[in-house]
Amino acid sequence: MTIIRFALPCQDHQVKKLLLIFFEIVPKTSSDGKLLPEFILVCDAYRKDLNHPNEYIRGSVLRFLCKLKEPELLEPLMPAIRACLEHRHSYVRRNAVLAIFTIYKNFDFLIQDAPDLIFNYLEGEQDLSCKRNAFIMLIQTDTDKALNYLDSCIDQVSSFGDILQLVIVELIYKVCFSNPAERARFIRCIYNLLNSTSAAVRYEAAGTLVTLSGAPTAVKAAASCYIELIVKESDNNVKLIVLDRLIDLKHDPNHERILQELVMDILRVLSAPDLEVRRKTLSLALDLVSSRNVEELVLVLKKEVQKTLATAGTASQDDVGKYRQLLVRTLHQCGVKFPDINPVIMPLLLDLIGDENEAAAQDVLVYVREAVQRFPNLKNNLIQKLLSEFQMVRNANIFRSSVWILGEYCSTVEEIQGSMHAISRSLGDIPILETELRKTSAEGDGDGRNEEEESTYAQKRVTDMGTYASESSYTASKSSSKKEELKPPLRHLLFEGNFFVGASLATCLTKMALKYMSLVKDPKKQNRFVAECMLTLTTILHFGKSSLPKKNISDDDVDRIAVCLKVLSEPSQLMTTVFGENCRSSLQLMLATLQQQEANEMAALDKKAVMIETDDAINFGQLLNRADMSNKENIFEASLLQAVGSASKKDKVDFSNTKLNKVTQLTGFSDPIYAEAYVNVNQFDIVLDILVVNQTSDTLQNLIVEVATLGDLKLVEKPTAVNVGPLDFCSIKASVKVTSTENGIIFGNIVYDVNNTHSVVVLNDIHIDVMDYIVPASCTDVEFRKMWQEFEWENKVSVNTSITDLREYLKHLCATTNLKCLTPEKALSGDCGFMAANLHARSIFGEDALANLSIEKLTPESPVTGHIRLRAKSQGMALSLGDKINLSQKVGRPITTN
Repeated sequence: MTIIRFALPCQDHQVKKLLLIFFEIVPKTSSDGKLLPEFILVCDAYRKDLNHPNEYIRGSVLRFLCKLKEPELLEPLMPAIRACLEHRHSYVRRNAVLAIFTIYKNFDFLIQDAPDLIFNYLEGEQDLSCKRNAFIMLIQTDTDKALNYLDSCIDQVSSFGDILQLVIVELIYKVCFSNPAERARFIRCIYNLLNSTSAAVRYEAAGTLVTLSGAPTAVKAAASCYIELIVKESDNNVKLIVLDRLIDLKHDPNHERILQELVMDILRVLSAPDLEVRRKTLSLALDLVSSRNVEELVLVLKKEVQKTLATAGTASQDDVGKYRQLLVRTLHQCGVKFPDINPVIMPLLLDLIGDENEAAAQDVLVYVREAVQRFPNLKNNLIQKLLSEFQMVRNANIFRSSVWILGEYCSTVEEIQGSMHAISRSLGDIPILETELRKTSAEGDGDGRNEEEESTYAQKRVTDMGTYASESSYTASKSSSKKEELKPPLRHLLFEGNFFVGASLATCLTKMALKYMSLVKDPKKQNRFVAECMLTLTTILHFGKSSLPKKNISDDDVDRIAVCLKVLSEPSQLMTTVFGENCRSSLQLMLATLQQQEANEMAALDKKAVMIETDDAINFGQLLNRADMSNKENIFEASLLQAVGSASKKDKVDFSNTKLNKVTQLTGFSDPIYAEAYVNVNQFDIVLDILVVNQTSDTLQNLIVEVATLGDLKLVEKPTAVNVGPLDFCSIKASVKVTSTENGIIFGNIVYDVNNTHSVVVLNDIHIDVMDYIVPASCTDVEFRKMWQEFEWENKVSVNTSITDLREYLKHLCATTNLKCLTPEKALSGDCGFMAANLHARSIFGEDALANLSIEKLTPESPVTGHIRLRAKSQGMALSLGDKINLSQKVGRPITTN
């Protein structure tokens, strides 16, 4: 009563705002459920505020009335609320519509003519936000009146604001979803909204159009709208979201042919600077490309490759190199998918062999290897082009791959001689050791003759400038660096100590010599070629053991070169078979395995094979009633569920199972407060839905759930204070942001006041599992090895399990850690006492996790032993995965195979 006497008459705006909050939470009924008599005075005061000349006070009171649950308080205020619909300020009218909507929804007997009132109000309203609120009310309360209003202004929809257009799109979808016969009535309106000035409206209109109509024109219009959104929007997140919608369209076999006509438009997205957007775009274009437009696709990709070469020095070198690698892989897959286009792709890709980006050049050689193996008619052109670009190779790994291809696929005398000539040019004058020693001695004599001139030059600089001269040493270092650059590529690599290149060259020369001996029957020519090969190998061997290179040759490389020299000096049919046929058969087996693996993955993702049982009913859309439409998916409800993380896009979710598994009990049943939390993990956010039950007969005041985090978790939304009545309950939400992939802990307590006493209840800890952020991923062997070398954090976990089968333990590990096995199935097949496999996973933050499994069985009945080596870029991910594996070995049960 004190508040009513002294604070309620106050005209200060801040005081009035605090009073609204106070009267919202204060109990308004007595113990027998009747309204307290003093609230009659409160009701009269707010009736006066509804007629206040200040629009802020009127609007605030109207918003306050939306939260009242006592019809006795609302009934005397209804005339004043109606009068606010005619106020001059839009803020008051907008909140008056919301108040009427809420009151009609909760207590329709207080204003039974609300739909008619709002319909008449809507026809004369001009403010956009007011019309939106009124239209939403009609949609929720009387759909027929909302449709009548839409019919009256359907020609002006394109001129409405975006907030109203979004509501109209939702109304049209709901009406057509429940009554398919109404599609023809509103489909033209959806077409018009595809040209809206708002990107959000165009996005929703395109999604609605595809859902309501499967006509080719509708799908094409929606896809074109999506493409325009991707091209024009600057936000990369928007680009990725819309790209996902295009990919979903592609999965429908009825829409795939339509999207094939838009491949060139889709390639416009490549103008985006983000690498992930480009990756998804190239993948989508490659899936949609056909023989009709593959040439145009290759021309566009060729221009993109040339752009990366032109901008290599201006943009980020790492991003440009990765983008070039993506383009090379896409061209490679185009060449495999459409062999007729290889003559166009081949010259472009082989020009990149000498590229500074090793990954792109390596992918080019992978393309060459596969193209030569699959398409023998291209072999001659590929070998000639490779020989012409051979002198541009500066990287050791690229050189090894190049000489392997030359040694394996040079099959004619001309090709073998051309390869030998190219290798000799790349190596330079031989013997290497004697040649370099002569050059060194000659340069030493020349330096002695020029020493006096250089010192005179330096002294002259000191005399004129008064400082010490450094140009002489700089000039000498510059000239020495020029000499290093002038060395032939292979000789320069040997000087750097890369003698593994020499071992690869030994295998190449041995293969070519054996082929040459089978093609040329003249003994003199045979001896001359073999002697040249042996001289090349011996000079590399002698040079490696000298003191000139930065690193001496290793014992393994010495053994390989010595074996090749032995084979060349004493050729036999067995060695010819090993070098000539067995290597080729191993390559064929590897390519066949990769091809089979790709075919299996495509078959698993193939959406065209729709399985329909023979006794399934055939549904005709025109004959479906509302009850039969219930089994279809509502895209607006599905989008809402996906936004809050309650459902997946593709997987059916069993809520009775999933939610119960994610409920954590925070307090005991005997505590005065029982609390449990539903942990909802949605990518980068964790939402805690905490149920608090008052198990006492007292009112708990100022109840606050205090939450704290441990690890890379950050509390972004603190729970607010609430009052809980006797034996009552409430739901409290808290939001936590996740910043990295590692295990985290959420802990805290509940504090409250009861009878002027401050009490605390400590909560159990909530452990956040790292598996919520890790998904299986795949990569090539080259990428795996590169990441394995780059990642600096390693965690070695010992295998301690009761499982006795190697394959069973691998399945158990993949199931408990979300790691995907990269080792092919054929490599794991067979029965032996040991197993080695590579595994890969990626977090939602883009962090990669690698694992190498090495296990064995000492006896058939003994359990599996060994270790797992984990590597990651961050320490937390490596440790968290290791903890997960240790936990699964302790409490996890072995996976049984049928």
